[in-house]
Amino acid sequence: MVCLTIDLIAKSRNHFKKKRGLSFPEYLKTLTHLHFSSKNIKDIGDLSMCRNLTVLYLYDNQITHICNLGFAFNLTHLYMQNNDITRIDNLFNLQKLSKLYLGGNRIAVVEGLEELSELKELHLENQRLTPGEKLLFDPRTLVSLAKSLCVLNINNDNIDDIRDLAVLKELQHFSATENKLHNMEELEDVFSHWPQLLQMDLGGNPVCKKQKYRDRLITMCKSLEVLDGKEINELTRQFLINWKASREAKKKNRNKHMLPGPLTSYPLKGKSFNCVCMKIYCNIFDYIITIILLF
Repeated sequence: MVCLTIDLIAKSRNHFKKKRGLSFPEYLKTLTHLHFSSKNIKDIGDLSMCRNLTVLYLYDNQITHICNLGFAFNLTHLYMQNNDITRIDNLFNLQKLSKLYLGGNRIAVVEGLEELSELKELHLENQRLTPGEKLLFDPRTLVSLAKSLCVLNINNDNIDDIRDLAVLKELQHFSATENKLHNMEELEDVFSHWPQLLQMDLGGNPVCKKQKYRDRLITMCKSLEVLDGKEINELTRQFLINWKASREAKKKNRNKHMLPGPLTSYPLKGKSFNCVCMKIYCNIFDYIITIILLF
């Protein structure tokens, strides 16, 4: 088992070259970036001497849990994608962390991020979950990230419902491709809570096959610049907004004439009776025709 320790750093050629003129402990204090991707690492040992570490690359290893990073108060970027992590924990001391990459692990619940008030990017794509399992979000974590998170990547995580994500009002980039999102009205409701949204990708979801899918999202998300990899022309957006407003106005106008006016009392004899019956039949006929036209 390979464990990331101070000794492993000392044996690394890349780091050995940089420590000329400094003692090894002094060199460790100057370290800001640590590159140990694709090294068959399974565990993280004591790295507390690297107190000025800001960026840590540990992707493409075999790490099963996050540990021993409590010393890294200055860490801003953490790359741990494509490991065997099953739970997000032990990150509460990383209060300067702004970008967290955890894609390609085995995480089922997004939790343990309540103290990361500076987190702006969260990447959780392609979790290797058991069949039928989907990525879930702890409401406490979502609330804590509501004022900071700008980028969220949840591609290919078996997700069929994103209503809980509505609290993330600062989102600018949202990617949820290859999931199971299917409810257009639900998406419109969630996106109405994201006034800063600039870029979104939902390709590969069932909802993309719905009629007027793109048109509806463009009119709902008025700040959106790119949808499913295609830029949104502002003239197109304005045309769709005007068309929607015109359609709703026509519908409202039709609704005013849907119901017949109040019936007047008439004598129930002779020609007058026939006139009353004719007016009633005409009103009923007009009402039926109006219903047919609306649907």
